[in-house]
Amino acid sequence: MLIREILPQEKELFNQVANHPLQSYEWGEFRKKTGVQVERLGFFVGGKINSTMQVTFHKIPFLNRFVGYFPKGFTPDGDQMAALQQLAKKYNAIYIKMEPNVKKPIEQSSEENPNIQFLKKFQVEEGRPLFTKYTFELDLSSSEEELIEKQNSKTRYNVKLASKKGVRIVEDSTQRGLEDYLKILEETTKRQGFYAHTPDYFRKLWESLKDSGMMHIFKAVYENNVLVVWIVFIFNDVLYYPYGASSSINREVMASNLMMWEVIRFGKTKGCKSFDMWGSLGPDPDPKSPWNGFHRFKKGYGGELVEFIGSYDLVNDYPVYKLYTLAENLRWKFLRIKKQILKFN
Repeated sequence: MLIREILPQEKELFNQVANHPLQSYEWGEFRKKTGVQVERLGFFVGGKINSTMQVTFHKIPFLNRFVGYFPKGFTPDGDQMAALQQLAKKYNAIYIKMEPNVKKPIEQSSEENPNIQFLKKFQVEEGRPLFTKYTFELDLSSSEEELIEKQNSKTRYNVKLASKKGVRIVEDSTQRGLEDYLKILEETTKRQGFYAHTPDYFRKLWESLKDSGMMHIFKAVYENNVLVVWIVFIFNDVLYYPYGASSSINREVMASNLMMWEVIRFGKTKGCKSFDMWGSLGPDPDPKSPWNGFHRFKKGYGGELVEFIGSYDLVNDYPVYKLYTLAENLRWKFLRIKKQILKFN
């Protein structure tokens, strides 16, 4: 096997093999614009690219050290792990966080899963997840009638209600559509008291992906008011829903329910085989969780709850890793307290 850096002229080949938008060539170009270092590797067998790897390296403020992030890659193997170890040394990284796009049966324990047991043979620690461990996946090969039948009764009712009330779903993947999203996102974050990426982040994202055919922006419009805006991705026949924002006005017309249904229909017209809803709670969701509403909303469309194998840190410097993770835990505790303060102010 030959392992080497991917050349710019190999972009299309790279994307054909990559298995998630966060592993796409365009996503790497976007991350470069945010000041992040990007490494792309191809694994070649018989002169043909067999698998790919895209790792971002994030500089720690005030230190000449990095943390690596390898999200949504393939099932780890020996060659990938060796390449990651070399990259960690190259960047003097404290660790590289791996969150493979690898599912495991929900009822299966970690001890029973061969991918997890393989990872544990290396110098890895179970890390704080950056990407949710669960999501809902909907099979889009079914007919529209079958997909409607999969919805729970409340969801079907809300979709019909929004349509009857005159809510319209339109695609507007332009700069204006993005600005509409940012406007409503600001309102959403203030109302719900959570953190979101900055407007500059999303503008760089749109600039990087606007011509790729991957990024689509949809708006739910009611009486000339934009109530909901979603950003969705399509990559290698899979539809994804990573970002959404909703206004507090006219919530009674259930615009988000119609948005989800029309996005599903859009994915089918584009030949998508499945719909990854980009995160959910687990099989026993906490009703007090701030994400419980999102979980119930997505569940209403009849998708299958799937679990990924989790988040693992490939450690390159154990003493510094212990100190760094301690500081990160303290930072997250502070942010949770700040979030609660923001929510009530």
